[in-house]
Amino acid sequence: MGLALKKASGRNTFERGVHPPERKHFASEAVIETMPTPEKVVLPLIQHIGAPCEAVVKPKQEVAFGEEVAKGKGFISASIYSPIAGVVQKNAVTTLPNGRHLPAIVIQAAGAQKEGEAMLQEILGGDWSKEKVDTQRPQEILDAVLNAGIVGLGGAAFPTHVKLAPNEKNVVDTVLINGCECEPYLTCDYRLMVEHPEPVISGALLAARATGAQKIFIGVEDNKPLAVQSLREAVRGTDISIAVVKTKYPQGSEKQLIKAILNREVPVGSLPLNVGVVVMNVGTAAAVARAVFRKMPLTHRVICVTGAGIRTPKNVLAPIGTSYGELISFCGGLTDDAARLISGGPMMGFSFTNPGTPVTKGTSGLTVLTESDLKRESETSCIRCGRCADVCPMNLVPTKCALAAKYNDVSLARRYHIMACFECGSCAYICPANIPLVQLIRMGKAMVTSNK
Repeated sequence: MGLALKKASGRNTFERGVHPPERKHFASEAVIETMPTPEKVVLPLIQHIGAPCEAVVKPKQEVAFGEEVAKGKGFISASIYSPIAGVVQKNAVTTLPNGRHLPAIVIQAAGAQKEGEAMLQEILGGDWSKEKVDTQRPQEILDAVLNAGIVGLGGAAFPTHVKLAPNEKNVVDTVLINGCECEPYLTCDYRLMVEHPEPVISGALLAARATGAQKIFIGVEDNKPLAVQSLREAVRGTDISIAVVKTKYPQGSEKQLIKAILNREVPVGSLPLNVGVVVMNVGTAAAVARAVFRKMPLTHRVICVTGAGIRTPKNVLAPIGTSYGELISFCGGLTDDAARLISGGPMMGFSFTNPGTPVTKGTSGLTVLTESDLKRESETSCIRCGRCADVCPMNLVPTKCALAAKYNDVSLARRYHIMACFECGSCAYICPANIPLVQLIRMGKAMVTSNK
């Protein structure tokens, strides 16, 4: 840890934040398993930040594994590829955990499918050709990433080719690979780093090659020693540094990780690119390596199915578009006291009720909580204690943002920079009055957006 941090300039942490119970034990020892091919997949036409995709297939059309079924329209977009061989069904509409109703392509499985260990090896196993990185031209890397439909797999789902594209105004000097996975319960990134670090390393090197960055750091929280060890062995012979940072939530947020490792401040309203940094999740880096070296689009991702409400928590390599219900079945079903399904983790995830909801490119986990997990005191009035402001990693005043949303005050919401909130949930976690601050702020952000 010392060597890596000497090469960086940060203090290996950031100001404010909270320390919720980690609860990683449910799935931290569960090796990645490949889910069987589902009977069908449902592929929403928006699985990313940016412009929606447009279907390029029609009902009754046969499609092959990895075939493009929807093309991204616009620079900030990402095409969608079939994760199974099958036949396109009638057009459909699906609802995501965040409440959005979206048009979707439905594909019924048909014919021979690659499954099990063969699929796992094709996506994550085998040789990853670190020595061949220097033979790749930057434009070839960008084209491969664009043509693979890759987005940020940490949850934000921002199209990766946009991050890696040349920018005349901002010179990128550092690629920062995010392996913190600070959200409680979730362990899919952890297992990827422990079991399959090689594609992560190759993806990091390719990202630096594409952007012209001279420095590469992989940030990992100090509660993941096995991941640190695995990565250190994998980076031998490269110039990549493993930066071990303090465990604190939300350490995995881009701006907080940049501060912790590089000691650079990303101003409100700005992006990491504005301070010369490209940040990528470890899963995204692995997908980049796959796209460049194996010419494979993004069809599967690792999802953590976890919590006291699931009978056998697992880390699952699953086809994008499979349903949460099929994930639950693959993990032994729900316990008798299961009470809430959360897409993602408990801090930033969305509660939902329909197990037929499909997972998307940005789905990192399914957390199932029990009745005892949900016991909490009733909401009371704000006592103006200021704890929410004390822990906010963006230095906002969450109560003011929430009040603005509650009373439909767009001017107040803008004055308190509500759009700078990335909904980490630190404020709601620490609030002694149990006020649903994140939900209110989400409402406020929608209000501001609609009043532009």
